[in-house]
Amino acid sequence: MELSKNDLFNAIKEIINQSRLRVFRAANAALLGSYWQIGKLIVENEQQGKLRADYGKATLKNLSNQLTLEFGKGFDERNLNNMRSFYSAFPIRYAMRQELSWTHYRLLSRFANPQPSTLYL
Repeated sequence: MELSKNDLFNAIKEIINQSRLRVFRAANAALLGSYWQIGKLIVENEQQGKLRADYGKATLKNLSNQLTLEFGKGFDERNLNNMRSFYSAFPIRYAMRQELSWTHYRLLSRFANPQPSTLYL
């Protein structure tokens, strides 16, 4: 069966678009899973079995410096804090929606864990 030039183009375009969507979803799921696990490790390390963390240890600052040297951008203190908030807001990993992006979860985490400085953004 021979397709017209336009039908052939549209069929190939649809294959490419569907492939890109699958890649995006897989990458997004991997990113969310990684950030959730990082947030979990940070919370567990800071709390060490206690209900609340002890503050003043500069854990995020030191961790940020090490991760940035090793992996480059994306691991500044603010983003690590976002990962910690992400885990705290969504402690059940499998309840997360893969359709939502890291940006969505960052915003949702602010409402789940409101800080005075984030309420008026």
